[in-house]
Amino acid sequence: MEDTQRPSWTSWAWPAAVGLVVLLVALLLLFPPTTGTSWTIAAFGSLVVAILSWAWWRTRRQRIRYEDRLESWARERAALGERLKIARELHDLASHGLGVMTVRASTAKLAGKEEWLAALDDIERVGRRSTDQLRRMLTVLRTSDSDVPMRPPESLADLEGIVSAARRRGLDIEAAIDETGLDGLSPELQMTVCAIVREALSNTTRHAGRTSARVFVGAKDDHVHVEVHDDGRSGGWRPHPGTGNGLRGLRERLGLHGGTLRAGNSGEGFSLVAEMPRESAS
Repeated sequence: MEDTQRPSWTSWAWPAAVGLVVLLVALLLLFPPTTGTSWTIAAFGSLVVAILSWAWWRTRRQRIRYEDRLESWARERAALGERLKIARELHDLASHGLGVMTVRASTAKLAGKEEWLAALDDIERVGRRSTDQLRRMLTVLRTSDSDVPMRPPESLADLEGIVSAARRRGLDIEAAIDETGLDGLSPELQMTVCAIVREALSNTTRHAGRTSARVFVGAKDDHVHVEVHDDGRSGGWRPHPGTGNGLRGLRERLGLHGGTLRAGNSGEGFSLVAEMPRESAS
């Protein structure tokens, strides 16, 4: 792996050349020629030109090598950033898909045969979709310069689908999407909003089961504001904790945009509040 520190460049060619020229001048002054003065001056001038030419050539070669190292370092940094983004996407995808299947299987055990069949249909659909998306991502990772498209970036228009999917998992959701002030929101911020709502609702289904939740997405004081609150664990529900990386990943996403995340118990339920500037700092 390339060095993680930015390459530096220092050349001693010109200081060395100047030092040699000064030394030659000093020798010429200390030991002036007694005969053949014109030839001595010509030789001295040729030597000075040679020294300066060497310094220019040496500096140019060093500069070219430095620029090559700098370009390699920049590529490595960009690749590392992309790998971190893909890692977050893989975590979100796997965590969400497996979480949905686990919750549907758990809720089906408490219901009748009709609910069992519906749960199996949901598990099959989510499993197939997650498998296809994981295969597509892994294909991109295995193939250099691949033109295989990733899943389309989510936007605010996908929030309704995210909420509907959570409702199918048994949540009673009251959603308010206030698009006033959200016009022209960057694609990166829209993807982050979708990730926040999905992760919050997935956590609710894992920890609280068939409960009620409220979702708000809107703009407040030049900030994008996202709130998700639930009413706590439904009767008889056994929580299914995740890896603990979901909220940590959301904080990292929000940090890239200069945002903040507050999450914790609120009464008998759980609340998640996220804010980020409309104009992202990233």
